Order: sequence, then structure tokens, then C-alpha cells
Amino acid sequence: MQIKKHIPNIITLLNLFCGCIAIIFITHKDFQTAFFFVSLGIFLDFFDGFFARLFKVSSPLGLQLDSLADMVTSGVVPGFVMYMMLADFDLETSNLYAYLGFVVTLGACFRLANFNIDTRQSESFIGLPTPANALFILSLPLILQNENYIFISQMLHSTWFLLVVVAISSYIMNAEIPLFSLKIKKFTIKDNLLQIVFLALSIIILLFLQFLGVAIVIIMYVLLSVIQNVFFKKELL
Repeated sequence: MQIKKHIPNIITLLNLFCGCIAIIFITHKDFQTAFFFVSLGIFLDFFDGFFARLFKVSSPLGLQLDSLADMVTSGVVPGFVMYMMLADFDLETSNLYAYLGFVVTLGACFRLANFNIDTRQSESFIGLPTPANALFILSLPLILQNENYIFISQMLHSTWFLLVVVAISSYIMNAEIPLFSLKIKKFTIKDNLLQIVFLALSIIILLFLQFLGVAIVIIMYVLLSVIQNVFFKKELL
């Protein structure tokens, strides 16, 4: 029983470890490997809660460890990526405004702290979860490296565009926007039509557009939630 008690926390710490490794690769401008380790950390972040429920060993310590690990993997890492992009990938001659990239980290910190005390988010989310935001941010330098996306690359070279991304990213994590749940509650097509359509479109987009698809899928998730909130007036939580 003692071993089971520590398994979720070990998985959480592995998430943190992945975030630390991602930071190292970012300093070497290896954003693809950094993306891999952040994705692995997010995968582990899902399973720490899964095993905590499975073994019935959920604890206040596990909750705090989870937020602290996410703070690095989904908070510090995307903030550092935005700093690197605003600094034009040059750590030695970065401008002062490049430090504004870490506003993403501040937004993630506030989001994680608020999530721990917000009882409305037990089944779904209000505002974009930090892991989704992290994947969006980490996809940007990889999109920039793709020579097929000339127009998008030009935008991502614009300081003002990147600062707008920082502002929107920090806001959307903490906005009072209910996002539809991806959990299957009732096993009927009617009750899960939106989730099915979203997942099907996501798979197609990711297969054809790869890293650009990551950014598009996350934007689509937010937009579909806003559309459902405005036009269908459905309770998402």
C-alpha cells in the first residue's frame, strides 16, 4: 500500500523532470525535442491523477505537487519560448521587451493557483488549461522553421504580433470562458456530437498540418466553445 501511495507523486515528479529537460533543449534552440518532452510531461500529468484515483490515494500533497510540476512544464517553459522568440533566438543580445514573454508564465501561475480553489472546474474547464496553452506556444517556433508557411513565418517574426500572442495567451488561460468537456458522459452520438466532430477534425488537421495543426486545433477548441456558449446557451460545466 505504501508503494501505491507514492506512484502518482513519482509520475508527477517525472512531469516536472520533463519540463526541466525541455528548458535545456530550448537554450540549445532544439524546439522539436523540447516539444516532445513537454508533450511527455503533459501525458504524465494526465496519468498521475488517473493512478491517484485508481489506487484511491489522492492527497493534498499530490494536488500541490501537480500544480508545482505544471508550473514548470506548462508555465516556465512556454514563457521561456516566448522570451526566445521575442529575443530573436539570441540569448546574448536580447532586448528588454523580450522579457515580456514571461508574462505567459505569470498568467499560467495565476491560472494554476485559481484552478486549485475553483470548485466549478472539477469536470470541465473555465479558461484554457495551461497544458493546452503550452502546446500552442511551443508549436510556434516549429511553425516558424517550416519554409512552407511564409506568411505565418512573417507574422511570427513580428515583435508586435508576438506581444499580442503573449497578451491573448495570458488572458485566455484566466478568462471566464467555459470550454466543453472532452469526457464521454453518456454513450450516445447525440450527447457527444460536438466532441466527436472536434476529435475527428483534430485528427485530420494534425495528420496534414502537423505542428501548425497543433495551434489550429487549440484555437478551434476555444472558438467552438465560444460558439456553443453564445448560440446554444448550453451549460458546459
